[in-house]
Amino acid sequence: MPAPETTSRKQLLHLVLGGELKDVTGVEFRDLTKIHFVGAYPDYKSAFEAWKGVAQRTVDNAQVRYFILHAHRLLDPETGRSHDV
Repeated sequence: MPAPETTSRKQLLHLVLGGELKDVTGVEFRDLTKIHFVGAYPDYKSAFEAWKGVAQRTVDNAQVRYFILHAHRLLDPETGRSHDV
């Protein structure tokens, strides 16, 4: 996980997690007890780098997907518009 942010930029919390899906056309996990929590990141760029690394390591398993959750939007819906990763 990256070191704490030392700049004065506003923290926008992002979570990276993933696991095996029941069906690749959906987002329902096969076993919630086996979700891989990659980490919490202070900005989208850091989260994207973590997501990219773990997603590339699991590319051979089509059932495994990783996601970036824009947690700051859940905590403070006023922080920005919604967009997909």
